[in-house]
Amino acid sequence: MDKKTNKFINVAYELYDVTEANATLIEKTSTDNPFIFISGFGVTLEDFEKAVENLNEGEEFDFTLTPEQAYGGYVEERVLDLDKQIFTIDGHFDSERIHKDAIVPLQNEDGNRFMGHVLDISEDKVKVDLNHPLAGKTLHFKGHIVDSHEATNEELEQYAKLLSGEGGCGGNCGKCGGDCEGTCDGSCGDGNGCDKCN
Repeated sequence: MDKKTNKFINVAYELYDVTEANATLIEKTSTDNPFIFISGFGVTLEDFEKAVENLNEGEEFDFTLTPEQAYGGYVEERVLDLDKQIFTIDGHFDSERIHKDAIVPLQNEDGNRFMGHVLDISEDKVKVDLNHPLAGKTLHFKGHIVDSHEATNEELEQYAKLLSGEGGCGGNCGKCGGDCEGTCDGSCGDGNGCDKCN
């Protein structure tokens, strides 16, 4: 049985929410600032990876993912009312970071980290949505392959370090343009990286 190769893939695409009748542009990358990943690491949506991993440089793609293929359905039980005291620093509510529509990093008792979307703040509660922002959405990707080749050992090593949070992104996240000077924590582009990654 052949060992599956890891592909170093750069894609430029437009991502649309097509859940309703009208297509709404959610995200756009470009040839100059592509989305970069290495296949086989589980960092992208499985069906997105399947759709692009066997394409060559310059080839175009145009496909739609159902919510089940993308980020799952929207689950009401993932909207929680958390005690406001969780968000206090030195006895004071952190109103600078915790406000309506803020995206905040959270951690549960098992040490799992995730992002929450603040929906509302009342006198003693903070309503937080733990669903992925694109949960319940049907997504349409349209774009082309900027580069695709078998990942070198150096690229694999650098990517593994990136995913473990070591050494910043080295400019390979596709978000900071390579000028983060290794200051990223490895979570480029998801709201947790250095300021230049967002």
